[in-house]
Amino acid sequence: MEKDHKQHDEKMVTVAIHTYEKAHILKSILEEEGIPAVIHGIKMIEPVIPGNVRVRINESDLPRALRIIEEVDFTSQVENREVNEIKKEILVPVDFSDYSLSACEFGFRLARDLDCEVKLMHAFFTPFYPASVPFGDSFTIQPADKTIYQDVKSKTEKEMKHLVSKIEGQITTGILPEVSFQTLLVEGLPEEEIISYSRKIRPTAIVMGTRGRNAKDLDLIGSVTAEVMDGCRTPVFAIPEGTQVRGLAEMKTIVFLTNFQEREFKAFDIMMQFLKPYPVKVYLTHIAKKEDVWNEIRLSGLQNRFAELYPHLQTEYRLIDQNIGLEESLEKFVKEHQIDMISLSSSRRNIFARMFNPGIARRMLFHSDTPLLVIKGM
Repeated sequence: MEKDHKQHDEKMVTVAIHTYEKAHILKSILEEEGIPAVIHGIKMIEPVIPGNVRVRINESDLPRALRIIEEVDFTSQVENREVNEIKKEILVPVDFSDYSLSACEFGFRLARDLDCEVKLMHAFFTPFYPASVPFGDSFTIQPADKTIYQDVKSKTEKEMKHLVSKIEGQITTGILPEVSFQTLLVEGLPEEEIISYSRKIRPTAIVMGTRGRNAKDLDLIGSVTAEVMDGCRTPVFAIPEGTQVRGLAEMKTIVFLTNFQEREFKAFDIMMQFLKPYPVKVYLTHIAKKEDVWNEIRLSGLQNRFAELYPHLQTEYRLIDQNIGLEESLEKFVKEHQIDMISLSSSRRNIFARMFNPGIARRMLFHSDTPLLVIKGM
Protein backbone atom coordinates (compact mmCIF):
# COMPACT_ATOMS: atom_id res chain seq x y z
CA MET A 1 0.00 0.00 0.00
CA GLU A 2 2.83 2.39 0.86
CA LYS A 3 4.41 1.89 -2.54
CA ASP A 4 1.12 2.61 -4.34
CA HIS A 5 0.59 5.75 -2.26
CA LYS A 6 4.12 6.98 -3.05
CA GLN A 7 3.56 6.45 -6.79
CA HIS A 8 0.25 8.31 -6.60
CA ASP A 9 1.93 11.37 -5.00
CA GLU A 10 4.91 11.42 -7.35
CA LYS A 11 5.62 14.77 -8.99
CA MET A 12 4.63 15.09 -12.63
CA VAL A 13 6.64 17.04 -15.21
CA THR A 14 6.00 18.39 -18.70
CA VAL A 15 8.03 16.64 -21.39
CA ALA A 16 6.47 18.13 -24.51
CA ILE A 17 4.15 20.88 -25.70
CA HIS A 18 2.24 20.05 -28.86
CA THR A 19 -0.92 20.53 -30.83
CA TYR A 20 -3.83 18.44 -29.58
CA GLU A 21 -3.41 15.77 -32.24
CA LYS A 22 0.37 15.43 -31.86
CA ALA A 23 0.07 15.34 -28.06
CA HIS A 24 -2.22 12.31 -28.38
CA ILE A 25 0.22 10.61 -30.76
CA LEU A 26 3.07 11.13 -28.28
CA LYS A 27 0.91 9.97 -25.36
CA SER A 28 0.15 6.78 -27.27
CA ILE A 29 3.84 6.15 -28.05
CA LEU A 30 4.88 6.65 -24.41
CA GLU A 31 2.14 4.40 -23.04
CA GLU A 32 3.06 1.66 -25.52
CA GLU A 33 6.52 1.78 -23.90
CA GLY A 34 4.98 1.43 -20.42
CA ILE A 35 5.23 5.11 -19.43
CA PRO A 36 1.92 6.54 -18.11
CA ALA A 37 1.19 9.95 -19.65
CA VAL A 38 -1.56 12.54 -19.34
CA ILE A 39 -2.55 15.55 -21.44
CA HIS A 40 -3.11 18.85 -19.69
CA GLY A 41 -4.15 22.40 -20.37
CA ILE A 42 -6.36 22.90 -23.39
CA LYS A 43 -7.26 26.54 -22.82
CA MET A 44 -9.93 28.22 -24.88
CA ILE A 45 -9.39 31.73 -23.47
CA GLU A 46 -6.21 32.43 -25.45
CA PRO A 47 -6.27 29.91 -28.29
CA VAL A 48 -3.60 31.62 -30.42
CA ILE A 49 -0.90 31.23 -27.80
CA PRO A 50 1.09 28.09 -28.67
CA GLY A 51 1.92 25.47 -26.11
CA ASN A 52 -1.46 24.92 -24.48
CA VAL A 53 -1.45 21.12 -24.88
CA ARG A 54 1.17 19.57 -22.62
CA VAL A 55 2.18 15.94 -22.25
CA ARG A 56 3.02 15.20 -18.62
CA ILE A 57 4.61 12.14 -17.01
CA ASN A 58 5.96 11.00 -13.66
CA GLU A 59 9.33 12.57 -12.89
CA SER A 60 10.97 9.16 -12.39
CA ASP A 61 10.09 8.23 -16.00
CA LEU A 62 11.76 11.36 -17.42
CA PRO A 63 15.16 9.95 -18.54
CA ARG A 64 13.57 7.01 -20.38
CA ALA A 65 10.81 9.19 -21.87
CA LEU A 66 13.28 11.72 -23.27
CA ARG A 67 15.20 8.97 -25.04
CA ILE A 68 11.94 7.80 -26.66
CA ILE A 69 10.86 11.34 -27.59
CA GLU A 70 14.21 11.91 -29.28
CA GLU A 71 13.20 9.31 -31.89
CA VAL A 72 9.85 10.98 -32.65
CA ASP A 73 10.24 13.46 -35.51
CA PHE A 74 6.92 15.13 -36.31
CA THR A 75 8.51 17.27 -39.02
CA SER A 76 9.20 14.12 -41.04
CA GLN A 77 5.44 13.70 -41.51
CA VAL A 78 5.48 16.81 -43.69
CA GLU A 79 8.78 16.44 -45.51
CA ASN A 80 12.08 15.13 -44.24
CA ARG A 81 14.28 15.62 -47.31
CA GLU A 82 16.78 18.43 -47.04
CA VAL A 83 17.45 20.29 -50.25
CA ASN A 84 21.06 21.10 -51.04
CA GLU A 85 20.55 24.51 -52.60
CA ILE A 86 20.30 27.45 -50.21
CA LYS A 87 17.55 29.92 -51.12
CA LYS A 88 18.41 33.63 -51.15
CA GLU A 89 15.96 34.35 -48.38
CA ILE A 90 16.05 35.59 -44.80
CA LEU A 91 13.36 33.88 -42.73
CA VAL A 92 11.96 36.10 -39.96
CA PRO A 93 9.46 34.29 -37.70
CA VAL A 94 7.13 36.84 -36.07
CA ASP A 95 4.58 36.73 -33.27
CA PHE A 96 3.60 40.44 -33.58
CA SER A 97 5.36 41.35 -30.31
CA ASP A 98 7.75 44.27 -29.87
CA TYR A 99 10.77 41.98 -29.81
CA SER A 100 9.80 40.31 -33.08
CA LEU A 101 9.65 43.82 -34.58
CA SER A 102 13.32 44.23 -33.59
CA ALA A 103 14.02 41.00 -35.47
CA CYS A 104 12.22 42.38 -38.55
CA GLU A 105 14.46 45.45 -38.52
CA PHE A 106 17.62 43.32 -38.27
CA GLY A 107 16.33 40.85 -40.86
CA PHE A 108 15.58 43.52 -43.47
CA ARG A 109 19.04 45.04 -43.07
CA LEU A 110 20.64 41.59 -43.34
CA ALA A 111 18.62 40.89 -46.49
CA ARG A 112 19.84 44.15 -48.03
CA ASP A 113 23.47 43.26 -47.20
CA LEU A 114 23.17 39.78 -48.73
CA ASP A 115 20.86 40.67 -51.62
CA CYS A 116 18.11 38.40 -50.32
CA GLU A 117 14.34 38.51 -50.00
CA VAL A 118 12.59 38.41 -46.60
CA LYS A 119 9.96 35.84 -45.62
CA LEU A 120 7.83 36.86 -42.62
CA MET A 121 6.43 33.68 -41.10
CA HIS A 122 3.84 33.28 -38.36
CA ALA A 123 2.65 29.95 -36.96
CA PHE A 124 -0.76 30.07 -35.31
CA PHE A 125 -2.05 27.49 -32.91
CA THR A 126 -5.65 26.25 -32.76
CA PRO A 127 -6.44 23.91 -29.85
CA PHE A 128 -9.40 21.81 -30.98
CA TYR A 129 -11.62 20.83 -28.10
CA PRO A 130 -13.64 17.77 -29.16
CA ALA A 131 -15.96 15.96 -26.78
CA SER A 132 -14.30 13.26 -24.70
CA VAL A 133 -12.20 11.22 -27.09
CA PRO A 134 -10.83 7.81 -26.07
CA PHE A 135 -7.06 7.99 -26.36
CA GLY A 136 -5.81 6.50 -29.60
CA ASP A 137 -9.12 7.04 -31.41
CA SER A 138 -9.39 9.44 -34.33
CA PHE A 139 -11.78 12.36 -34.11
CA THR A 140 -13.58 14.64 -36.52
CA ILE A 141 -13.56 18.41 -36.27
CA GLN A 142 -16.93 19.61 -35.04
CA PRO A 143 -18.63 22.76 -36.41
CA ALA A 144 -17.71 24.66 -33.20
CA ASP A 145 -14.06 23.75 -33.72
CA LYS A 146 -14.19 25.03 -37.29
CA THR A 147 -15.55 28.33 -35.99
CA ILE A 148 -12.66 28.59 -33.52
CA TYR A 149 -10.19 27.80 -36.31
CA GLN A 150 -11.65 30.48 -38.58
CA ASP A 151 -11.67 33.04 -35.73
CA VAL A 152 -8.01 32.38 -34.93
CA LYS A 153 -7.00 32.39 -38.59
CA SER A 154 -8.90 35.63 -39.23
CA LYS A 155 -7.26 37.30 -36.24
CA THR A 156 -3.74 36.29 -37.33
CA GLU A 157 -4.41 37.44 -40.90
CA LYS A 158 -5.41 40.87 -39.58
CA GLU A 159 -2.30 41.05 -37.38
CA MET A 160 -0.08 40.12 -40.32
CA LYS A 161 -1.73 42.78 -42.51
CA HIS A 162 -1.14 45.33 -39.76
CA LEU A 163 2.54 44.31 -39.55
CA VAL A 164 2.90 44.51 -43.35
CA SER A 165 1.37 47.99 -43.33
CA LYS A 166 3.80 49.08 -40.60
CA ILE A 167 6.80 47.66 -42.51
CA GLU A 168 5.71 49.31 -45.77
CA GLY A 169 5.44 52.62 -43.92
CA GLN A 170 8.96 52.21 -42.48
CA ILE A 171 10.34 51.39 -45.94
CA THR A 172 8.67 54.52 -47.33
CA THR A 173 10.19 56.73 -44.60
CA GLY A 174 13.62 55.11 -44.97
CA ILE A 175 13.69 53.45 -41.53
CA LEU A 176 13.92 50.06 -43.25
CA PRO A 177 15.75 49.32 -46.51
CA GLU A 178 13.66 48.64 -49.59
CA VAL A 179 13.74 44.85 -49.74
CA SER A 180 11.29 42.50 -51.41
CA PHE A 181 9.31 40.51 -48.82
CA GLN A 182 6.50 37.97 -48.58
CA THR A 183 4.37 36.62 -45.74
CA LEU A 184 3.48 33.07 -44.72
CA LEU A 185 0.84 31.90 -42.24
CA VAL A 186 0.95 28.26 -41.11
CA GLU A 187 -0.93 26.28 -38.48
CA GLY A 188 1.12 24.49 -35.85
CA LEU A 189 3.69 25.00 -33.11
CA PRO A 190 6.22 27.67 -34.13
CA GLU A 191 9.39 25.69 -33.38
CA GLU A 192 8.19 22.66 -35.38
CA GLU A 193 6.99 24.73 -38.34
CA ILE A 194 10.15 26.87 -38.49
CA ILE A 195 12.44 23.82 -38.39
CA SER A 196 10.32 22.01 -41.00
CA TYR A 197 10.38 25.08 -43.29
CA SER A 198 14.15 25.48 -42.95
CA ARG A 199 14.66 21.82 -43.90
CA LYS A 200 12.51 22.14 -47.02
CA ILE A 201 13.53 25.62 -48.22
CA ARG A 202 16.99 26.14 -46.64
CA PRO A 203 16.96 29.94 -46.28
CA THR A 204 20.26 31.81 -46.03
CA ALA A 205 19.59 32.66 -42.37
CA ILE A 206 16.86 32.81 -39.76
CA VAL A 207 16.46 35.98 -37.68
CA MET A 208 14.47 35.64 -34.44
CA GLY A 209 13.64 38.06 -31.67
CA THR A 210 14.15 37.07 -28.03
CA ARG A 211 13.48 38.60 -24.64
CA GLY A 212 17.13 38.15 -23.65
CA ARG A 213 17.81 38.58 -19.95
CA ASN A 214 14.16 39.51 -19.36
CA ALA A 215 12.92 36.04 -20.27
CA LYS A 216 10.60 34.71 -17.58
CA ASP A 217 8.30 31.76 -16.94
CA LEU A 218 10.31 29.36 -19.10
CA ASP A 219 8.77 25.93 -19.45
CA LEU A 220 10.80 22.73 -19.35
CA ILE A 221 11.34 22.78 -23.11
CA GLY A 222 12.48 26.42 -23.24
CA SER A 223 11.75 29.13 -25.76
CA VAL A 224 10.93 28.75 -29.43
CA THR A 225 14.23 30.39 -30.41
CA ALA A 226 16.24 27.93 -28.31
CA GLU A 227 14.49 24.98 -29.94
CA VAL A 228 15.08 26.35 -33.43
CA MET A 229 18.78 26.91 -32.67
CA ASP A 230 19.07 23.31 -31.50
CA GLY A 231 16.94 21.76 -34.21
CA CYS A 232 17.88 23.19 -37.61
CA ARG A 233 21.04 23.55 -39.69
CA THR A 234 20.30 27.07 -40.94
CA PRO A 235 22.38 29.82 -39.23
CA VAL A 236 20.24 31.58 -36.62
CA PHE A 237 20.59 35.20 -35.50
CA ALA A 238 18.95 35.67 -32.10
CA ILE A 239 18.24 39.37 -31.55
CA PRO A 240 17.39 40.30 -27.93
CA GLU A 241 14.71 42.90 -27.25
CA GLY A 242 17.18 45.08 -25.32
CA THR A 243 19.99 45.17 -27.88
CA GLN A 244 21.21 48.52 -29.19
CA VAL A 245 22.59 47.06 -32.44
CA ARG A 246 20.09 47.16 -35.32
CA GLY A 247 22.16 45.55 -38.07
CA LEU A 248 25.52 44.08 -39.06
CA ALA A 249 26.66 47.49 -40.40
CA GLU A 250 26.73 48.79 -36.81
CA MET A 251 28.86 45.93 -35.49
CA LYS A 252 32.51 46.65 -34.76
CA THR A 253 33.61 43.75 -32.53
CA ILE A 254 32.55 40.09 -32.63
CA VAL A 255 33.37 37.22 -30.28
CA PHE A 256 33.84 33.83 -31.94
CA LEU A 257 33.77 31.07 -29.31
CA THR A 258 35.90 28.04 -30.06
CA ASN A 259 36.40 24.59 -28.57
CA PHE A 260 39.03 23.76 -31.22
CA GLN A 261 36.66 21.60 -33.28
CA GLU A 262 37.14 21.00 -37.02
CA ARG A 263 33.57 22.10 -37.81
CA GLU A 264 34.39 25.60 -36.51
CA PHE A 265 36.43 26.40 -39.66
CA LYS A 266 33.27 25.98 -41.75
CA ALA A 267 31.23 27.95 -39.21
CA PHE A 268 33.77 30.78 -39.21
CA ASP A 269 33.64 30.92 -43.02
CA ILE A 270 29.81 31.12 -42.93
CA MET A 271 30.06 33.94 -40.36
CA MET A 272 32.49 35.82 -42.63
CA GLN A 273 30.06 35.54 -45.55
CA PHE A 274 27.63 37.56 -43.44
CA LEU A 275 30.24 40.04 -42.22
CA LYS A 276 32.39 40.52 -45.33
CA PRO A 277 30.92 43.89 -46.39
CA TYR A 278 32.02 45.43 -43.08
CA PRO A 279 35.32 46.07 -41.28
CA VAL A 280 34.96 44.16 -38.00
CA LYS A 281 37.35 42.92 -35.35
CA VAL A 282 36.97 39.30 -34.25
CA TYR A 283 38.06 38.00 -30.85
CA LEU A 284 38.85 34.27 -31.00
CA THR A 285 37.99 33.10 -27.50
CA HIS A 286 37.99 29.92 -25.51
CA ILE A 287 36.34 29.56 -22.11
CA ALA A 288 38.17 27.39 -19.58
CA LYS A 289 37.73 26.76 -15.87
CA LYS A 290 41.43 27.03 -15.14
CA GLU A 291 44.56 28.25 -16.84
CA ASP A 292 46.00 25.79 -19.34
CA VAL A 293 49.03 26.74 -21.43
CA TRP A 294 47.88 24.43 -24.24
CA ASN A 295 44.67 26.44 -24.69
CA GLU A 296 46.69 29.57 -25.34
CA ILE A 297 48.92 27.73 -27.82
CA ARG A 298 45.85 26.39 -29.64
CA LEU A 299 44.30 29.85 -29.80
CA SER A 300 47.52 31.35 -31.14
CA GLY A 301 47.67 28.68 -33.83
CA LEU A 302 44.01 29.29 -34.70
CA GLN A 303 44.65 33.02 -35.07
CA ASN A 304 47.60 32.36 -37.39
CA ARG A 305 45.46 30.04 -39.51
CA PHE A 306 42.65 32.59 -39.85
CA ALA A 307 45.20 35.33 -40.63
CA GLU A 308 46.25 33.26 -43.66
CA LEU A 309 42.67 32.61 -44.73
CA TYR A 310 41.41 36.17 -44.12
CA PRO A 311 44.43 38.50 -44.49
CA HIS A 312 42.36 41.69 -44.20
CA LEU A 313 40.52 40.62 -41.04
CA GLN A 314 41.63 42.04 -37.68
CA THR A 315 41.74 39.28 -35.06
CA GLU A 316 42.89 38.81 -31.48
CA TYR A 317 42.76 35.74 -29.29
CA ARG A 318 41.71 35.68 -25.65
CA LEU A 319 41.27 33.04 -22.98
CA ILE A 320 38.21 33.69 -20.83
CA ASP A 321 38.79 32.39 -17.32
CA GLN A 322 35.57 30.76 -16.16
CA ASN A 323 36.04 31.69 -12.54
CA ILE A 324 32.56 33.12 -11.87
CA GLY A 325 30.39 30.83 -13.98
CA LEU A 326 30.22 30.49 -17.74
CA GLU A 327 27.47 33.04 -18.42
CA GLU A 328 28.92 35.62 -16.03
CA SER A 329 32.48 35.21 -17.37
CA LEU A 330 31.36 35.64 -20.97
CA GLU A 331 29.07 38.56 -20.16
CA LYS A 332 31.91 40.30 -18.29
CA PHE A 333 34.16 39.90 -21.35
CA VAL A 334 31.38 41.22 -23.60
CA LYS A 335 31.02 44.37 -21.51
CA GLU A 336 34.75 45.01 -21.09
CA HIS A 337 35.43 44.71 -24.84
CA GLN A 338 32.18 46.29 -26.08
CA ILE A 339 31.22 43.16 -28.03
CA ASP A 340 28.38 43.58 -30.54
CA MET A 341 27.68 39.90 -31.25
CA ILE A 342 28.59 36.44 -29.93
CA SER A 343 29.10 33.81 -32.64
CA LEU A 344 29.57 30.08 -32.16
CA SER A 345 29.22 26.73 -33.84
CA SER A 346 27.01 24.17 -32.14
CA SER A 347 26.60 20.47 -32.79
CA ARG A 348 23.30 18.61 -32.63
CA ARG A 349 22.69 17.30 -29.12
CA ASN A 350 19.94 14.99 -27.94
CA ILE A 351 17.01 16.17 -25.87
CA PHE A 352 18.38 14.65 -22.66
CA ALA A 353 21.66 16.57 -23.02
CA ARG A 354 19.89 19.82 -23.91
CA MET A 355 17.59 19.64 -20.88
CA PHE A 356 20.10 18.88 -18.19
CA ASN A 357 23.32 20.31 -19.63
CA PRO A 358 22.25 23.12 -21.97
CA GLY A 359 24.84 24.46 -24.38
CA ILE A 360 26.38 27.93 -24.27
CA ALA A 361 24.03 29.31 -26.94
CA ARG A 362 20.90 28.32 -25.02
CA ARG A 363 22.31 29.59 -21.71
CA MET A 364 23.35 32.96 -23.17
CA LEU A 365 19.99 33.31 -24.88
CA PHE A 366 18.36 33.88 -21.49
CA HIS A 367 21.26 35.69 -19.85
CA SER A 368 22.44 38.35 -22.27
CA ASP A 369 21.21 41.32 -24.30
CA THR A 370 23.94 40.68 -26.91
CA PRO A 371 22.90 39.29 -30.31
CA LEU A 372 23.88 35.67 -30.97
CA LEU A 373 24.81 33.99 -34.24
CA VAL A 374 24.55 30.20 -33.93
CA ILE A 375 25.90 28.12 -36.81
CA LYS A 376 25.18 24.41 -36.76
CA GLY A 377 28.16 22.09 -37.20
CA MET A 378 27.93 20.19 -40.46
